[in-house]
Amino acid sequence: MSFHISIVSVDSHHNQNQNHIQNGRRRRSFGLRRNQRTRRTRSNGNNYRKKTKGTYASIHSSGFRDFLLKPELLRAIIDCGFEHPSEVQHECIPQAVLGMDIVCQAKSGMGKTAVFVLATIQQLDVIDDQVSVLVMCHTRELAFQISKEYERFLKYLPTIKVGVFYGGVKIKINEETIKASCPHIVVGTPGRILALVQSKALDLSKIRHFILDECDEMLERLDMRIDVQKIFRSCRRDKQVMMFSATLGMEVRPLCKRFMQDPMEIYVDDDTKLTLHGLSQYYVKLKSDEKNRRLLELLEALEFNQVVIFVSTVQRCIALAKLLVDQNFPVIAIHGALDQVERLSRYREFKDFQKRILVATNLFGRGMDIERVNVVFNYDMPIDSDTYLHRVARAGRFGTKGLAVSFVVDEENVKMLDSVQSRFHVKITVLPDEIDKAEYIDGC
Repeated sequence: MSFHISIVSVDSHHNQNQNHIQNGRRRRSFGLRRNQRTRRTRSNGNNYRKKTKGTYASIHSSGFRDFLLKPELLRAIIDCGFEHPSEVQHECIPQAVLGMDIVCQAKSGMGKTAVFVLATIQQLDVIDDQVSVLVMCHTRELAFQISKEYERFLKYLPTIKVGVFYGGVKIKINEETIKASCPHIVVGTPGRILALVQSKALDLSKIRHFILDECDEMLERLDMRIDVQKIFRSCRRDKQVMMFSATLGMEVRPLCKRFMQDPMEIYVDDDTKLTLHGLSQYYVKLKSDEKNRRLLELLEALEFNQVVIFVSTVQRCIALAKLLVDQNFPVIAIHGALDQVERLSRYREFKDFQKRILVATNLFGRGMDIERVNVVFNYDMPIDSDTYLHRVARAGRFGTKGLAVSFVVDEENVKMLDSVQSRFHVKITVLPDEIDKAEYIDGC
């Protein structure tokens, strides 16, 4: 996969007009630049610096050791079984550890989370009772997952504390946790983080690293964007800002850059490179009332490690999960109607391989990394191509094989499938009567 990489210069006049987040601005930038051309163009007697694109001199690395990370971090990386950085890690980590602002788009399952986790741990100076890193994402499950990633890489740095905060838990419990043992790294959802800031329980005035994972999801939703902006203003001005997503459309990129100074921008050159190479994609044309029978047939016929089945509503999620349980399948359901304790309990149960089949709404469609998932069903077609991409990327992660099967019942579904094929230049064909397991299972 190749990336389009640019380092953007923004003129001071433009910066002064971004008033709605001006109070949180960062005043320094770091990074290596090479062959970057900055042209000055005269217009109406005024000079201004025009945004230009240049080439980027990265540190060519064959392994994580070449990033000059802390020995404790390298030991944890080895324990996790990682040998070589992915392309996005190779491009981002050398600049991220220098404190540079980054906006990064890369395909799902390529290790974007490790970029900001490793970079922030590498730069972190432990100061008692001071939060230095803030990571926000759009769901509780993803926040929990990110906190666990931090814990994995902090195995040999036990003095660094991580706190995770989200709705569904009494805010008093969060406040007491912070008071008893203030974390150095905070992970959470915008609504709960803002509530903790407004109650004075969480002090973000010393934040040095501000990260948004699945940033487009948060910035495109007005309510979340307002919360993010308020939180941003409560942080110190001099901080590193990093934002990540697999889908960063042209309309959301300017929103991201309003929070940054001189960001390194990494985008996939075109949407055709967003799909996972090891993922086989098929569709089944059928009537709506044939879905259950066909799903049961496929679950019986396919060999799989774990499966995720996506549906459109909470009610359909509950009903389908019950149907599969009645047929003696090892099923669990995750949806927004569950209370927080139950949601996380079910998430852990699936991640720990206690259940092999998950029925879920779009709540589970972004960012969630369950390494054993190799089959995804779109029982109900998604509403747009971005959602399709995020859903099917639950399988075939980090270069492994996977299978995605979409149920197509009407003309609207056909149009959605056509838009996916057109945008991503991927061919989605009719599911054959027989499929070789070597196509979607590694090692066969």
